[in-house]
Order: sequence, then structure tokens, then C-alpha cells
Amino acid sequence: MAGEIPDLIALERTGTGKGAARQARRDGLVPGIVYGDDKEPLPINIKFNELLKRLKAGRFLSTLFNLKVEGHDDVRVICRGVQRDVVKDLPTHVDFMRLHRNSRINLFIPVEIIGEEAAPGIKKGGVVTHVRTDVELIVTAADIPEKITLDITGGNIGDVYHISDVKLPEGVKPVIDRDFVIANIAAPAGLGAVDDDEEEATEEAAAEE
Repeated sequence: MAGEIPDLIALERTGTGKGAARQARRDGLVPGIVYGDDKEPLPINIKFNELLKRLKAGRFLSTLFNLKVEGHDDVRVICRGVQRDVVKDLPTHVDFMRLHRNSRINLFIPVEIIGEEAAPGIKKGGVVTHVRTDVELIVTAADIPEKITLDITGGNIGDVYHISDVKLPEGVKPVIDRDFVIANIAAPAGLGAVDDDEEEATEEAAAEE
């Protein structure tokens, strides 16, 4: 399972309709709704500052949250829509969907690279370039991997690693349907310049002969 699913704290919204929503916004709250999993929709309010911070952090629509509402059991949710003010571009309403254990969702999962200390290319001064530090995967809500691992043991300078080089957990697959690059082993800085200098010196020597 994923190491830590962030908590998202909300309040149950007692009033309904536009009047209650406007009052919530005046109180520094953003109205929302939680639906799905064959249960009744639950109207909620979330603190405006907390929601804005989450939105600015990025990938809000692909982050799994543990929603905590007083008087209700905690539930895993994923955001399915954020309405914004057309002028200020600030959130005015948010929709969350409850997730069943078997629900399939898209999440960004971190990539861990191992085997650097054993890679010949690294021993020669090569540098690992992390093209993607995380990958968007289709996963099951009940079985979310904490990370995926790329092993570069045996890697040499110039080697390029793709998603196909990562052994994904059973039932997990990338959202992108192509063999995209995860990382590579690049030559150390200045190596190209040294090579060019040596080549130039060789050519000059040949010319003198």
C-alpha cells in the first residue's frame, strides 16, 4: 500500500442550495459534495485556505485522500471536479467520489532508482538523470504501491531506461500507452569537451606530419 494517504478534513454542510453555499464562502469555506459507492451524497465544507494549499501543491485531481468528516466514518476519495470563479480563478465548489476497494484510479507513484553503486557507468563518473521522478499509473484503490523500482545495476554511460524496464505490480499499468523514458546514465560534465580537445589535438598532429 501507499506509504501515507493524506488526510483531508471537512465539515458536514447542514444547509443546501445556493444560500447555504454563499454563506459557506462568506465564512471562509468552500462547499462540496461527496458521492458514489452506492451511498447517499454528503454535502461538505472545506476550509478555503486548506483547499487552496492543496490545489497549489499540484495533482489534486489525481491524489487519493482520506476524507475525515466528524460523525462519519473515514472514507477514501478522489476529486472529480473543482469549480472556480471565472474572474478570480479561485475554488468555489469541489466534488469528491468515494472509492470502493476495487475501484480503478489514476495516481502518480514515485520512482525509486537502485543499483547506482554497482553500475559500471556510475563508477566511471556517469550521472543518473531522473527523467521522471514519478509516473501516473492505473491502480486499484485497495492495493496502491508505495513506489515502483528501477534497477540500474550493470548500467553503462549512455544507457536509457524505459517504463518497460520497471517490473510493475500485478494489475498496475501506466496511463501513457507507450514505452516512455524513466532515466538515463549521462556522461560526466566536461567529458564531451575533453574528447573534442583530444580529437582536435590528434587532427593537428596528423596535419603537422
